[in-house]
Amino acid sequence: MEIYEKHVFVCVSGKTCPNEGAQEVCSELRRIVSERGLKGVVRINKSGCLDQCGNGPMVVVYPESVWYAHVKAEDAGQIVEDHLVGNKPIERLLYDGRGRIR
Repeated sequence: MEIYEKHVFVCVSGKTCPNEGAQEVCSELRRIVSERGLKGVVRINKSGCLDQCGNGPMVVVYPESVWYAHVKAEDAGQIVEDHLVGNKPIERLLYDGRGRIR
């Protein structure tokens, strides 16, 4: 069994995330991770509700515990390149847990 360097959870359930493109975000993250040869290093998982309804789609990256809000499929490339590969979180998407992006 492999131990991943990064583990990404995409909320695809709850009241709002499924209707805001969460599945597309998850699919795009998976596609890019695979394309970049990062399988075994980065794991993308669907998650249940993260209790942040209205701020989604939500994406959480561990082990850093970085939360992203209002993520769109077109943000996936930047998340993979800048954060998952480059270790630099995407400031414009950061979520503070109080309903606001930082």
